[in-house]
Amino acid sequence: MAELVREELSALGAIFCGPGEWEVLSRSETDGTVFRILTRAEGFMDADIPLRLVFHLPVNYPSCLPGIVVNSEHLTRAECEIVKEKLLEQAETLFSEPMVHELVLWIQQNLRHILKRPEAGGGSEKCTSAASTTVDDGLWMTLLHLDHMRAKTKYVKSVEKWASDLRLTGRLMFMGKVILILLQGDRNNIKEYLILQKTCKVDVDSSGKKCKEKMISVLFETKVQTEHKRFLAFEVKEYSSLDELQKEFETAGLKKLFSEFVLRLVK
Repeated sequence: MAELVREELSALGAIFCGPGEWEVLSRSETDGTVFRILTRAEGFMDADIPLRLVFHLPVNYPSCLPGIVVNSEHLTRAECEIVKEKLLEQAETLFSEPMVHELVLWIQQNLRHILKRPEAGGGSEKCTSAASTTVDDGLWMTLLHLDHMRAKTKYVKSVEKWASDLRLTGRLMFMGKVILILLQGDRNNIKEYLILQKTCKVDVDSSGKKCKEKMISVLFETKVQTEHKRFLAFEVKEYSSLDELQKEFETAGLKKLFSEFVLRLVK
């Protein structure tokens, strides 16, 4: 990690030192650093709006722009996307220099102006609502396959925490030696989940040393359709038979995907 980035992360940790304001989600020499900042910005009628900002600093940052995910229980999905776009536009003006603190200060000062613009007024679905009854561009579903879990208890807790932090719903499914993770939520949040899954030392190797997940595969990714069930929570479930697992997929409106992607794992 470049010294410039180390200094910026250290400064951010000192600035956002209140309870829950700052959390590093993952660090990797190959994939960069992902962290979360909880802050507040002035919205309509001088009311403070809580913002959850997730930044991904690639290894060549600040020579490239950071990845940004915006969530807030007080904003619609459309508004969250507008805020992200405006942050990225502002980031372009700070190109090649540490910029995260500047971006947070900027959104604190400008959120109310962004929200008053016409393009930020569409839609009524909250950013954090994964149980919508209508389909929108932000709601996606991904099925992941894990080869094994040696440190199962720790691994499961990590998966549950990441899903909760990123407001993803779905299932962690065990059926014999088959391990599947079905995620549903904002597409950017799913991408952030995959970064965590691949960069954190979440399991142990055959000698008991902590290791990263190297044997994960994305079986499919799709926008949630009208026939798909909206999961209200993230649950860990064990299935005693293939029929039981198949029923879970059929109930979720995923019968075809089960036939195409899951059956081949048990043949």
